[in-house]
Amino acid sequence: MAAIKVSIRNNREEILDKWVPKTQLGKEVKSGKVTSISEIIKRGGRILEPEIIDALLPNLEVDLLEVGQSKGKFGGGKSSIWRQTQKVTREGNRMTFSTCAVIGNKDGYVGIGYGSAKETVPAREKAIRNAKLNLIMIVRGSGSWEDVTDEPHSIPFLTEGKCGSSRIRLMPAPRGTGLTCQKQCKKILEMAGIKDVYSKTFGQTTKLNLVKACVDALKNLSNMKLAKGINVVEGSVSEK
Repeated sequence: MAAIKVSIRNNREEILDKWVPKTQLGKEVKSGKVTSISEIIKRGGRILEPEIIDALLPNLEVDLLEVGQSKGKFGGGKSSIWRQTQKVTREGNRMTFSTCAVIGNKDGYVGIGYGSAKETVPAREKAIRNAKLNLIMIVRGSGSWEDVTDEPHSIPFLTEGKCGSSRIRLMPAPRGTGLTCQKQCKKILEMAGIKDVYSKTFGQTTKLNLVKACVDALKNLSNMKLAKGINVVEGSVSEK
């Protein structure tokens, strides 16, 4: 994973130098008229070019989620970042690799993307590209009655998300609790900048559906209208 992160960071500057924007939003970002990702999200702008995210959030980190399964030593299943499927044709079996990527700056922005291709590297690149296009801005705060602090270490209130039959409930937790949730959901919350949270899952919690339900729960944080004076942070702390 460390090698993947390093290669992505090294290629970012080269990609931006060669970038020729095709959308109006991309041209505004390239010219410097738009300098904040929160401005784009708040006005409901649609991001169609991943280079926009590279230009406005240069400190993004990337990781791959274990949404697949491979054979273990003794025939049992083993978690893997690749989902392999086969299609039987006259020419033989056609193998397809799929993966799910999560990106975030650990300070209020996170996104996931799914990619599929005949080889692993193109699948990974598609997943990262889609994750950038699906970037969201989340709300953080300290909504636990067990802890009184102004630090946005948790979420401000209970939220739920759903995908298929998988449902997850995220609840505020006091400082020091950590992320008490499924391993892949933990990666998403860490990328978003959340340090403490309780969780509870319902239904058939398949890995990919549970990951999507977790992101849906984070999206629902922004759908709640908050009264003035409540100490919450939307996006990065520096933008408060």
